[in-house]
Amino acid sequence: MRRRTLLTATAAAGPVALLTGLDDALADTPAPPGAGPLDRRLTGARSLYDQGAHARLLAVLPGLLADAHHAAGSRRGLDQARLCAVYSLASAVLVKLGSYGRARLTADRARTWAEISGSPLAAAAAARELAIVLRHQDQHSAAQHLMASAADGLEATGLRSDAAAAAYAQMLCTLAYTAARAGQRTEALAMTEDARRATRRLAQAAPPGLLFAISPAAVDLYTVGVHWALGDVGAALDAGKNLRPGQFPTAERKARLGTDMARAWWARQRPEQTARALLDAYRACPGEVRDRPAIRHIVDELAERHPRTSGVRELHAAVTRAV
Repeated sequence: MRRRTLLTATAAAGPVALLTGLDDALADTPAPPGAGPLDRRLTGARSLYDQGAHARLLAVLPGLLADAHHAAGSRRGLDQARLCAVYSLASAVLVKLGSYGRARLTADRARTWAEISGSPLAAAAAARELAIVLRHQDQHSAAQHLMASAADGLEATGLRSDAAAAAYAQMLCTLAYTAARAGQRTEALAMTEDARRATRRLAQAAPPGLLFAISPAAVDLYTVGVHWALGDVGAALDAGKNLRPGQFPTAERKARLGTDMARAWWARQRPEQTARALLDAYRACPGEVRDRPAIRHIVDELAERHPRTSGVRELHAAVTRAV
């Protein structure tokens, strides 16, 4: 009870203040609070991630991990896959905050529980989170190998369901961006086209409930990032020029459109367009601008170098006020 009270009391302090509570839970799994059905709470935690509510998500993760560990004691594959999903979600939010050491720990644990569960979808999700962490740690070769293996594993299942097909397309998108960050142009562009072909059987808008909410528009958004990572700023801006927030189902993805376009505009040395894109992102999902170190760095540079540019003062004031 005391721990839950402390987490609730400190939620307003921001995500970083709540990392201590998660550290404690990772070091020594707390007693399960038994706060309700695990599936419903996991869905709620994913919703917090989709809303960019990082502090609130960090506040509920220790209890969710405790109950998921308790449930996994049943040794049923489904319960073990749920525990994998909680660790994967923890890794995802830690990457957002730039806490890559912690994210590596949670991604490794997700991989372990995915293997124990035997679930191909859980394994794909865990591999993706670990590959993202490896990429941020400049281990590009390891990240690519991991993602290629995950994609091959999914393809070997026959992709008989929409969930499996969406997971496969997501693996290809992540693999394309990973290759781009490693400077491998040919591989990155080829994987982007493979991902686009893989989404042809999927709906234009991803239905709710899928682990991987991939769609043709989502592939186009990845294409923006791929071209930016390759240094093809003009191609990145061209890839994103017809994308609109309404094509994406969550606040996090709507804001990601803004931040990805902002990175491209910033690389093109267009501060006004950069500020406008970041304001759009902030209005959609403040956490995507406020909590991501790389994006906050752009906001700070805009304020320092272009304080009189339209939108910059409003953007910096909004982000600073939210801290």
